[in-house]
Amino acid sequence: MAEKKSSASYRFSQYIEKLGRSLGHADRIEPLRAYMTGLLLPGERKSVEPMAARIDPRRVSARHQSMHHFVASAQWDAEALLGVAREYALEQIERHGPVATWIVDDTGMPKKGTHSVGVSRQYCGELGKQDNCQVVVTVSAANPTMSIPCAYRLYLPEVWVKDPQRCAATGIPSGTVFQTKWEIAIEALRRIIEDGLPAAPVTADAGYGAVTPFREAVSALGLSYMVGISNQTTVWPPGREPFPPRPWSGRGRHSINLRRSSCNRPVSVRTLALKLSVKCWRTVRWREGTRGMMQSRFTSLRVRAAHRDEGRREPRPREWLLIEWPRGEKEPTKYWLSTVPEAASLQDLVELSSIRWRIERDFQEMKGELGLGQYEGRNWLGFHHHGALCIAAYAFLAAERARLSPPEAIAFLKPAALPEGFRPRGSTRAS
Repeated sequence: MAEKKSSASYRFSQYIEKLGRSLGHADRIEPLRAYMTGLLLPGERKSVEPMAARIDPRRVSARHQSMHHFVASAQWDAEALLGVAREYALEQIERHGPVATWIVDDTGMPKKGTHSVGVSRQYCGELGKQDNCQVVVTVSAANPTMSIPCAYRLYLPEVWVKDPQRCAATGIPSGTVFQTKWEIAIEALRRIIEDGLPAAPVTADAGYGAVTPFREAVSALGLSYMVGISNQTTVWPPGREPFPPRPWSGRGRHSINLRRSSCNRPVSVRTLALKLSVKCWRTVRWREGTRGMMQSRFTSLRVRAAHRDEGRREPRPREWLLIEWPRGEKEPTKYWLSTVPEAASLQDLVELSSIRWRIERDFQEMKGELGLGQYEGRNWLGFHHHGALCIAAYAFLAAERARLSPPEAIAFLKPAALPEGFRPRGSTRAS
């Protein structure tokens, strides 16, 4: 019995039971088991029908109907299931170290047509250009060893929110209002705090970090951040800050806002970086990459962010400005602002700024191996159900890997043989 309890197949069954308790009805556990098994089994397509054929080749039609209803129509809470998956994975991941950061990002899923929920012509990171796609905002927990997505929400372009017919046709909840990506991320971070998860710095690329309200909202949640910014972001260099409000003359209204002058103005981070002495730059190594140790030149300064501070009564607090200038480049290539403690070393700052690479691997595996972008339904509920189930499957794999050193492939699931001549709907035929 002890040997059985130590096996991955036993742990998978126990995991399904845990997830099942979040679904509300015991009769959903079997389609949950089938769907999760289908996601974890080998196979090029992870849409419902091919998975049904691999799981139950003698009863493809009935199994397909059961799994399709479960993912597309059944009224269970995707966030509740994600919460169970998150706790399960973190229990093992934290054996290798505490959560070091909450990584905010978004991921694009190329789509054809215009009917799938949220699809629009917008920037798709997977393609590196504007194209027809769906975009999901995510928050992941990470430490230097592993990471796991913990929040997953579809971004709805404003054109969708303003079209009630499209919203109704795809089951978007009534009362849904337009939210920017950073607002969706802040909502997810707020839920993470409310759930009692560990506080850790928030990391994000310049798509989020360049937005001043996003940085302010993270600080308002009581979290520090390390976020990318554009080279045109303005700051007050070390030793400089805006003038205080003008003293009252005894007549008229009191002046309450900070002041600038022609001789005392903030500068862009690019301008500041280009004026720094060569002696300011240090070579920092931070992790082993595919081509050897990762290293580059960095410097860090204590600055005050300056965005629209003429309307403020007090200067913004000092924070870290981290700058990267690789050798051979004509000018610095990356910039970050960070509110981690002043005692942080340059090495600390660089390691925190670079930890985001882990989630690229996560989503590459979830899309390539678990079919994250292959849901063929068009509705809001099914889209989020499928995404939550893919993350839950990945959470199980992450937990299994966290048990092993070095990580090994999980091979306890064996696919059944497909029926002879089986061809899922929509597949191409040999010519």
